[in-house]
Amino acid sequence: MITAPTGIATPTAGPAPDPTATPLGFGVGARLTASVMTEDYARVLVGILSRLDLTGLVRETGDVSTYLGGHESHLQRVLIDLAEELARTEHHATLSLVLSRGCPGEVVCELPEGAGPRGTAVPEPRRTGRYAAAEWSLYPLADQVTADGTAPDHMRDIYAAIDHARELGTFRGSEHFVTRLEGDIGDVISTAVAGWLLVGRSVQHVTSHLTVSLNSPSHEVRELEGEAR
Repeated sequence: MITAPTGIATPTAGPAPDPTATPLGFGVGARLTASVMTEDYARVLVGILSRLDLTGLVRETGDVSTYLGGHESHLQRVLIDLAEELARTEHHATLSLVLSRGCPGEVVCELPEGAGPRGTAVPEPRRTGRYAAAEWSLYPLADQVTADGTAPDHMRDIYAAIDHARELGTFRGSEHFVTRLEGDIGDVISTAVAGWLLVGRSVQHVTSHLTVSLNSPSHEVRELEGEAR
């Protein structure tokens, strides 16, 4: 019979790490595709991406889109910087964006159901002086009844996010499957990020889609119509 030596503490399992403690651990990230309507679009896009300050973020670029992962405030900063750079080209440009946090099936973090939510302060908007129009959708992916017996109420969270967009002055109306946003590109992106984060205070898995249009010829038409009135 073998006995353990006296005076040696038996190791015990420590508490499991909190999956909400770090952004990457909670699957916080964005996937984006930028397009510029010019013949030398590849040169323009490569130049813009090379100038972005990606401090605090990880990046993976593929042939369809680019993934950015990291803290929500860093994501907002880089997304506004990217949109501003696209607008400065003076070419018609678009930015398609997917935000996600708390996904149980995320590639780099196997989050269990009930791992969140993750509360995060909403970053302040940064204005650029550049106009943008956008279509925005928000998806609180809450499927289960909470511990207190409350059933998921997706529309409650969506309406609260739309009310926040009204407060920021970017809300322009509801259209098929999307909410129309207009204004300074910094305010437009901040609206989408804020709605995503506010819902994320009570729902683990939240995604949001934003499609932004910059320097569109139709924007000039709208401005001329406004002057005519």
